[in-house]
Amino acid sequence: MLEFIKINPNDNVIVALKETQGVPAGHKKAITDIKKGEAIIKYGNPIGYATEEIGAGEWVHTHNLKTGLGEILEYNYTPSFKALQSQEPGTFKGYKREDGKVGIRNEIWILPTVGCVNDIAKIVQKQAQTYVSDKVDAISYFAHPYGCSQLGDDHLNTQKVLTGLAKHPNAAGVLVMGLGCENNTIEQFKQMLGNYDEKRIKFIICQDEKDEVEAALEKIKELADYANTFEREDVSTSKLVIGLKCGGSDGLSGITANPLVGVFSDRLISEGGSTILTEVPEMFGAETELMDRCITKEVFDKTVHLINDFKEYFVRYNQEIYENPSPGNKKGGISTLEDKSLGCTQKGGKAPVVNVLKYGEMIETQGLNLLQSPGNDLVAATALATSGAHIVLFTTGRGTPFGCPVPTVKISTNTDLYQRKSNWIDFNAGGLVEGMDMKEVADAFYNYIVRLASGEVQTKTEQNDIRDLAIFKDGVTL
Repeated sequence: MLEFIKINPNDNVIVALKETQGVPAGHKKAITDIKKGEAIIKYGNPIGYATEEIGAGEWVHTHNLKTGLGEILEYNYTPSFKALQSQEPGTFKGYKREDGKVGIRNEIWILPTVGCVNDIAKIVQKQAQTYVSDKVDAISYFAHPYGCSQLGDDHLNTQKVLTGLAKHPNAAGVLVMGLGCENNTIEQFKQMLGNYDEKRIKFIICQDEKDEVEAALEKIKELADYANTFEREDVSTSKLVIGLKCGGSDGLSGITANPLVGVFSDRLISEGGSTILTEVPEMFGAETELMDRCITKEVFDKTVHLINDFKEYFVRYNQEIYENPSPGNKKGGISTLEDKSLGCTQKGGKAPVVNVLKYGEMIETQGLNLLQSPGNDLVAATALATSGAHIVLFTTGRGTPFGCPVPTVKISTNTDLYQRKSNWIDFNAGGLVEGMDMKEVADAFYNYIVRLASGEVQTKTEQNDIRDLAIFKDGVTL
């Protein structure tokens, strides 16, 4: 195994693949003398500037490197991209829904309109397990603390997420459970939802029922009967929508797991499928890479607003725009936000950016989409599911057990993590720095995702029934 790797021919640092020569694994070493104020180059781009003289062979990290990023910027549209070459789609075994959408799971979801009924939903979910069968994959509920005492955009965000999940094709049936006196009333929910199939979505108001658990179970039985009418059948991979996310990143994230996901994203898009890239604060410093790939000036303008509006969010709360990376990121070898972002955005491959989605907005355009959401793992993954992702791909160098409402695939950046946390990690990308070829690993990963979409395998989050729901909050709670 190599001791160091040089990512780009123009780099003036290399990355340690294991602790060696006084440089921790995942961290950077200078390969030439670097003067104070000179750019540190990684991924072929500046990731910051030297705060002191750095000699060849020295460790380069937060003690001698600082960000070069500024505040809100102006951008010019200088498109530079190539359309991906079309490929014949593959197939997977999915569920064709009556509205034309396709699901990869045949589940029943219980959605509380308000946090007050979370525990009632939990009781119902537990007692309803008798309806899980060879056709009903799971019955799950999604707890959250919102739906009341919220104002403005926060209230709207809660409604967007819950109604978005109600429309998600991975759910064959949905029970919406309200209390009766909350802000997010069932009537408001229905108005936000729009037209819906009464066989697929049912409602209960707990205050109106003598025994709300018994009433809910009756509706669950009806939903289970409806879910049992669906069978898996051949579906084109062009129908797949995959969310792209990373967390607990380390110095290998931009070398192994993120590039692997980028290759997968390009392949799926070339077959007519779609991917969604989010974590807007972790685009800062790499945003021009994405802007130059926008297919039109309109999409470019949306991307500029995406970036600058999120910076305004930081400014509004008197927070540092570039207060990133996290302590865990730094321990893993990431020194600045540019360092983190240039690795993070590799999950989007090389495909053109076709659209920018607002928080809670459903995907409509085939290809690579950007989505408004913070970097927080749970919030961002929930946003991806809400926008229509069947699966969320989550790369990590340090590991995390969380899961979102859809299957959440954990991809390790290094083999040590894969071996230590086999109860968390689904796929290992660490072999890419151990002599394995990208095509070999990418083919194995693509086949794994097809098998996952077909229900042949489950993620560790599914096996452990870990399904977190986190809604973006920005304002006052009454």
